Amino acid sequence: MKLNQLLEIIRDRKIKKPDGSYVVSLFKKGPDKIIQKVGEEATEVVIAAKNKNKKRAISEVADLLFHLLVLLSSLDISLSDIEKELENRNN
Repeated sequence: MKLNQLLEIIRDRKIKKPDGSYVVSLFKKGPDKIIQKVGEEATEVVIAAKNKNKKRAISEVADLLFHLLVLLSSLDISLSDIEKELENRNN
């Protein structure tokens, strides 16, 4: 799945609030919970990388990217905002 597609799903769930949605549960718990999840997933990426466990690293990076997208959505930041920032750094 492309990151833009996933971000759109997250935004849609943020607005429509379907029952049983993990994304909705994160938004209900508030920004501190979203930030905590990003930190937890980042730590798990570091551990998987340190252990040179490629399969686990892939899984944990996917979790981290997902939670980063939830965080971006909570802050109303788009992927194009991030891309622009990266482009500016290259100039």
